[in-house]
Amino acid sequence: MRILFVGPGGSVHTARWMSQLSDEPWELFLFPTELYYIRPETPRATILDVEDRFAINAPSYIVLRDRFYSAWGYNWPLRRGLYRAGKWARLLAPEFDNPAWRLARVIDRLRPDIVHSFGLHLGGYLTLAAKDFCQRPFPIWIATNWGSDLFLFGRLERHKERLSKVMTNIDYYWCECTRDVELAKAWGVPPQKILPPVPVAGGFDVEEAAQLRQPGPVSARRLIVLKGYQDWAGRALTAIYALRLCRERLQGYEIAIYTGGRDPEAVQIAGELLAQDVGINVTFIPPRTPHKTMLRWHGRARISIGLSISDSIAISLLEAMLMGSFPIQSNTGAAHEWIQDGCTGFIVPPEDPYAVAEALQQALARDELIDSAAAVNLEVIKSRCDRRTTGELVKSAYKRVIEEASISLNRRNHGANVSEAVTS
Repeated sequence: MRILFVGPGGSVHTARWMSQLSDEPWELFLFPTELYYIRPETPRATILDVEDRFAINAPSYIVLRDRFYSAWGYNWPLRRGLYRAGKWARLLAPEFDNPAWRLARVIDRLRPDIVHSFGLHLGGYLTLAAKDFCQRPFPIWIATNWGSDLFLFGRLERHKERLSKVMTNIDYYWCECTRDVELAKAWGVPPQKILPPVPVAGGFDVEEAAQLRQPGPVSARRLIVLKGYQDWAGRALTAIYALRLCRERLQGYEIAIYTGGRDPEAVQIAGELLAQDVGINVTFIPPRTPHKTMLRWHGRARISIGLSISDSIAISLLEAMLMGSFPIQSNTGAAHEWIQDGCTGFIVPPEDPYAVAEALQQALARDELIDSAAAVNLEVIKSRCDRRTTGELVKSAYKRVIEEASISLNRRNHGANVSEAVTS
C-alpha cells in the first residue's frame, strides 16, 4: 500500500500517527504544509516538497525530496544554485510557487492508493486545491479532522464554503471524538464513510510510559504543568491568572509551562511575573521538546492544565491521564468523553479564571481525589488508548478502505461488462 500524507510536517501528531504504520511494508510519503524540522518520532518515510533538502538534518531512514522533485521528478542535485534554479523553474512553470500545483504533480506521478490529509483547514484545503490540478483520476481521499476544524472553523463565515467543499469531496472522514462524528454527519458525510474515532496522535506505549513516572503517590508531587498556548484558541493567560488567585496554596510548588504556541512571548512574560510576584519557580519547556520528555514532565506533575476555546480530545489531556497528573481541561473540547468532571478531572470554562482557580484550589487541597483519579485515568488509557490497540485499529481501517474501493471498482467493471454484452 502506498499512502501520501498531507499535513504539518513538524507536528508531533503527524509523526506519531505515521509511526503507527512503521511495522507494515507500506510506502509512506509526507507532503508537508510546513516543515521546519523533522520530529524524532517520524518513522521511515519519504518527505516531499522540501525547500532545501541540504538544510534539513534528517536521519538516514528518511528520504528527502525537494520542490523540483515535486514538479518534475528530480531533486536539485547541488548544494549551491538553488535560488537561481528556482528563478528558472518559475519561468518554465509559473505555477511552481503554488504548493497545490506541486502536490497535484506528486499525486499524478506517485499514484498513491490513499491520500490522507491531516487537519481539514491545513492538509484538507491544500488537497482540495490540488485536486483541481490533477490530470489523472484522484486517489481515495481520507480527511482527518484535527480538533477545531468543524467545531470552531465550521461556525466562521470565511471557512464555511471551503469546509463544505472538503466534506463533499472526501471519500472517508476520520476524527477523534463522538462530538466530531456528529458534526460530520450534520455536514452531510454518510455514516458508512466515517472511520472509527482514534486520537490524532495515536495511542501510547503504556509500559514504556510507566518507566517515566515519578515513583510514589501522585498526591506527593509538587509540580503543575501548563499548556502555554495563547493564540486564536489557547487561553494560557487565563490559567496563569487563576494560579495567581491560588498564591497562598502554591508555596512549595513549581510551575512548568510548555511554550510551543505560535507566539509564546506573552505567556513567557506572564510566567516570569508570576514567579516574581508569588515567589515560586517557573520553568519554560521549549518548543520541539521530544514526546518522551513531555511525558516525564506530566509524570512529575500533580496537576496538568490545558485551556482553549476550541479543541477535540487535547493530546495533553491524554498524556496527563497516562502519567497520573490530575487534568484541568476546558469545556470546549471532548474532555467529557474521557474524564468525569469532579471525580477524575475538572472541566472548566476556558476564559473564566475564577472557575479555573476554584478547580485548582480543590486539586491542591484534596489528596485522596488526586490519587483515586490517577488510578482510574490510567485504566481508561490502558483500555482505550494503548498503542497496540489503536495501531491495529488504524491499520484495519486503511485495509478496509482499500478493500471497499476494490469491491466498488469490481462492481463498476462488472456493470460495464454487462451493459456492453446487452448492447452487443
